[in-house]
Amino acid sequence: MIHREHYTPDSVDAAQSCLFWSARVEALDRHLSINTWALKAVTVVLIAYPIARIAIPALLHAVVPDGVRTVLNLI
Repeated sequence: MIHREHYTPDSVDAAQSCLFWSARVEALDRHLSINTWALKAVTVVLIAYPIARIAIPALLHAVVPDGVRTVLNLI
């Protein structure tokens, strides 16, 4: 494993440090394998599915008035 000193910049302010680590993360993202991207995609789907199935209908139920809902049920 490479020592941490190799990755830490010398004396820099917080903004430069943030940019430094952001560049490192972007470089790592560019070199991820297909399996890692697939794992990320599955994770996003597992998080988004309950939101789509629970939160969106609850928001629509709160926003759409009863009259519109009745007309839509008749159609």
